[in-house]
Amino acid sequence: MTLLTCIMVGVIFAAATYMMLGRELKGVCMGVFLMGHGANLAIIATSRSPIGREPPVLGLARISELADPLPQALILTAIVIGFAVQAFLLTLLVITWRRSRTLQLAELAVEEGA
Repeated sequence: MTLLTCIMVGVIFAAATYMMLGRELKGVCMGVFLMGHGANLAIIATSRSPIGREPPVLGLARISELADPLPQALILTAIVIGFAVQAFLLTLLVITWRRSRTLQLAELAVEEGA
């Protein structure tokens, strides 16, 4: 199962990198979003599986039988920050479309009046 998760992390990072190297701004934004999801999946892949383990608040189990709460806390924090970044980038995307009527990076890079 860990091997499959690691392969999926690689596929997601490759797809995100491909999208971020595109020529359209919305593809770049979607690549940034996908990169965040890939990072969350990488944290899951590197942590131990919590299946069959006790929550660490009970105090009745041995240390080896407890689930590690740190990866879950990191992922929850990353999800909240990711939503804020997504909202900000989508707002910038809408404002850019309204002002220039294009999302092509080559056309956005051209200076006005030149």
